[in-house]
Amino acid sequence: MSTTVTNAGAAAGAGGATSYAMASLYVGDLHPDVTESMLFDKFSSAGPVLSIRVCRDAITRRSLGYAYVNFQQPADAERALDTMNFDPLSGKPIRIMWSQRDPATRRSGNGNIFIKNLDKVIDNKSIYDTFSLFGTILSCKVAIDEEGQSKGYGFVHFEGEDAAQQAIEKVNGMLLAGKKVFVGKFQPRTARLREMGESAKRFTNVFIKNLEDDVDKEKLEKMFSEFGTVTSCAIMNDGEGKPKGFGFVAFEEPEQAEKAVNEMHEKQVEGSEKKLFVCRAQKKSERQQELKRKYEQQKAERMQRYQGVNLYVKNLDDTVEEPKLREVFEKYGTITSCKVMCDENGRSKGFGFVCFEKPEEATKAVTEMNGNMTFTKPLYVALAQRKEDRRAQLASLYMSRLASMRMTNNMPQYTPGTGGYFVNSAMAGRQFATGGQFGGMGQQYMGGQGMGGRGRGPSGPGNGGQRGYAPAGAGVGRGGMVQQMRPPVAGPPTGVAGARGPQTVRGPAPTGGPKPQPMMYNQYAAAAAQAPVQQAPRPTQTGIIVGGQDPLTSGMLAQAAPQASF
Repeated sequence: MSTTVTNAGAAAGAGGATSYAMASLYVGDLHPDVTESMLFDKFSSAGPVLSIRVCRDAITRRSLGYAYVNFQQPADAERALDTMNFDPLSGKPIRIMWSQRDPATRRSGNGNIFIKNLDKVIDNKSIYDTFSLFGTILSCKVAIDEEGQSKGYGFVHFEGEDAAQQAIEKVNGMLLAGKKVFVGKFQPRTARLREMGESAKRFTNVFIKNLEDDVDKEKLEKMFSEFGTVTSCAIMNDGEGKPKGFGFVAFEEPEQAEKAVNEMHEKQVEGSEKKLFVCRAQKKSERQQELKRKYEQQKAERMQRYQGVNLYVKNLDDTVEEPKLREVFEKYGTITSCKVMCDENGRSKGFGFVCFEKPEEATKAVTEMNGNMTFTKPLYVALAQRKEDRRAQLASLYMSRLASMRMTNNMPQYTPGTGGYFVNSAMAGRQFATGGQFGGMGQQYMGGQGMGGRGRGPSGPGNGGQRGYAPAGAGVGRGGMVQQMRPPVAGPPTGVAGARGPQTVRGPAPTGGPKPQPMMYNQYAAAAAQAPVQQAPRPTQTGIIVGGQDPLTSGMLAQAAPQASF
């Protein structure tokens, strides 16, 4: 749920509703500590702000790094865009653009250009200042890595296609900060992947590794010249001029490069103990994507193979090693692998994994070993889960608990009826003397007779030396017996003076000592005040009638068991 800061003076008029879509700004590149109030303080100088929303994660409530600022008038939003764009906020420049409500406008690619080979010193503001000469810029961004350093490319989205074409014609091939940049039409990801797939079929540049140290440029060119005309050849060296063991060979025709890959890959050259690795030369980003795809595929296959047979075991003692862990679990079946996780110092982290050959063996081990006191602590044994699955499960559990807490808080509280209650003298004296709770009903101001005998009101001590506290409208007799709770009746009840309703109950004016402070009714007293008025039975000399029961005498109390209730 997002947080919104709304201007108190904003009026939801017809004009404001019409200009709302045109007066909405997107604010990106926010520092994680930026809040709605900070944005309100900054943008309110441009004009009346209608609302501000910082988008946050649904579970962690951390800022996602962008927000939306809605003005009452489009002129104020345009003024903020012109004067506050790239201003630092919490030490980080913010990036402001018009909010594009229609996703089709953003994804169409109309007016969007791509710039690469940018120098590290070029940031968002430099790109904006350079390309704003060709037309209105909706957004611009230089891609950065995790450390905040430029990746060397960026994007500029113009309002019209003509401005984008003009920028491509004028800036492509020009020098920016001493480097020749490439500016071209932006292509969606699907088009780029399709183009990369086509280029993979027709290539001229070949990558070779596992080369011996004595192989230089001339030897490499001679080695591959038999497959066709070599246009360029290079051996990569380190800073000291020592070969790194790999190089590149470019052919004139794609067929020649393909033939070289097919015949030289995994070929052992005479005088070398290593086999050559020859393939199509790839960009670093393309190679990383391919490796990532292979890793994810292998990971999925591995998880599928070990599904239901790999166990996670924690609460292990620091002295438990892999042989001991295997010995404990091998009675349930054949163990294919067993490992205790350790830190960089070789000390156990307190958990490990045991993989069985069959799912039935793993299920039996979980059933019998979970909570088992094999070591000094009870073991926790369960089926191993992927990190992503475990996080999703914990998030789901957290959300369900949060929903349950909200339902509990919204449930109506229990309101006691007109039945009687029994409180023994010891508990009543202990709780009422300190102003504590009565039967779990919360603290109340009690203006009645004193505990252990007749009192004189809230400031008058009872016969037993206790303060004169009792629930409002309740009579307290000898022995601390409390009659049923009933609402105040017309006129001041016994021990209560000036009762005017369910808000405040005041006692009689004290004759001496400090003046008692009035206390508020809690929800139970308020509920009791709204209940029908009933006359409580008056106490007799021999006992107290509690909730319409038979008279309670001292003899009955003496003969009653400790757990008996009346």
